[in-house]
Amino acid sequence: MQTRSFRVLIADDHAHAREGMRDILSIDPQFVIVGEAVNGEEALRMTETVMPDLILMDICMPNMSGLEATKLIKERFPYVKIVMVTVSDDITHLFEALKKGAQGYLLKNLQPSSWHEYLRAIAIDEAPMSKELAFRILQEFSTKGPNKAPVSTPLTSREREILERVAKGESNRGIATRFSLSEHTVKNHLKNILQKLHLENRVQLTRYALENGLVET
Repeated sequence: MQTRSFRVLIADDHAHAREGMRDILSIDPQFVIVGEAVNGEEALRMTETVMPDLILMDICMPNMSGLEATKLIKERFPYVKIVMVTVSDDITHLFEALKKGAQGYLLKNLQPSSWHEYLRAIAIDEAPMSKELAFRILQEFSTKGPNKAPVSTPLTSREREILERVAKGESNRGIATRFSLSEHTVKNHLKNILQKLHLENRVQLTRYALENGLVET
């Protein structure tokens, strides 16, 4: 069976950082680098030109930051997956990136094997948020006052249970174990949930659950 490849755009203003990301990705033939940008403006232009599946985006870049570029790219090219790559684990920046549409983040000091596994999961929409980020989102909404009363949704009771676990940062495997289901069944439930709610990813699901009182903060 032919292995799917993923077109990757690298955006970082430091040559050594871009070289490091190239070296990491070159280990896995599934990742095909189709371009490199040195700032957010260039990343935005190149996205339209090379049409990547995935962008590795530095947060702090001149002219246009990675955060601003992420927002603009997701508005124009919502299909593109964006992963913030940073030397800092500052949760504030990372949380802001997720709010602007990024699908996840990687620390530059992680082992290459961790990158490959995580990026493949991001590319096929299976990567859970870290529990730390899920907790931060819960905190963000809890500071805005009490939850709304649960609203009427098109979800089944099982789908609502799965949505709650997604909002708390659980992986597909963890959800499957919790409810004695197969991972394949959980994936299908998630596809149904996303289609019913007209959403695209787990971050949006989490915000939906919290905004509509479907999960306790």
